[in-house]
Amino acid sequence: MVRNIAGLLPELETEDFYLLSGVEQGMRFSEWVQREKLTNFSGLTPEEVDYRLERCLKRGLVEKKTIQYEGYTLQFEGYDTLALRALVESDTISEFGSPLGVGKESDVYEVKSYKPLALKYHREGYTNFREVHKERDYTADNEHVSWMYTARKAAEREHDILESLYPDVSVPQPIGQNRHAIVMEKMDGVELSQTKLEDEQVQGVLDLLLAELARAYEIGYVHADMSEYNVFVSESGVKIFDWPQAVPTDHENATTFLQRDLQNLVGYFRRKYPNHVPDDLESDRVADAIVDGSFESIADFV
Repeated sequence: MVRNIAGLLPELETEDFYLLSGVEQGMRFSEWVQREKLTNFSGLTPEEVDYRLERCLKRGLVEKKTIQYEGYTLQFEGYDTLALRALVESDTISEFGSPLGVGKESDVYEVKSYKPLALKYHREGYTNFREVHKERDYTADNEHVSWMYTARKAAEREHDILESLYPDVSVPQPIGQNRHAIVMEKMDGVELSQTKLEDEQVQGVLDLLLAELARAYEIGYVHADMSEYNVFVSESGVKIFDWPQAVPTDHENATTFLQRDLQNLVGYFRRKYPNHVPDDLESDRVADAIVDGSFESIADFV
């Protein structure tokens, strides 16, 4: 887990952010930015660069490495700091709260503005960059990428997809985005994997989820990573989150991904509620109905 850096913001000065932004700019060309080049990238004098580097090194925002030259790179905490400051300055958020969830590819925190919101930092590529770079469509065509680029592209992609889907599909409302961070509506309810539905609720909740996936397909997207871990269930209904890996419906593997999503979802309900999911509910048939636009409810398959 990358640490919460919200408490650092009051300690940092404007010139510290110039230095961090300078390292960020230099990383477009090289993972390790040569110390001598930071003067041009940051707009600071050599003496000021030296002073700001020491401050940022002390706070774990940058890392130093001596190779053929003395180089510096952003730590994820440094990238977090740049994104958080931008979101605060744009009045997107005003307060930083407690962690809401920590995963392999993202950290989510409660934040506040005019209402409670959620701030999601994308972490794709930070610990398994080569694997993510190979598998994700939004990096596969770019040979000169870093964890920073990978995480930013994931955030941009997810934010764009949420904007396309909301409000027609029950997804978190997107509020803002900067670098690898997204601000979105804070979801009510409980993760589906942690929910124990009443017998009479099982088919209704599954029906809701299938209908949401059908609407997403109609708009033009397949989730492509559907599971019980990216659904929230509340009294008001369901909400599907984690969309950065979604593919457009004209993707060559869209139908395969849709079938896999439905197998995961129906399979989960069948394992957890074996007496309440009809045997006739076959995920491939549901996929066919979604693709041809005829899906209405589970009742059509039993």
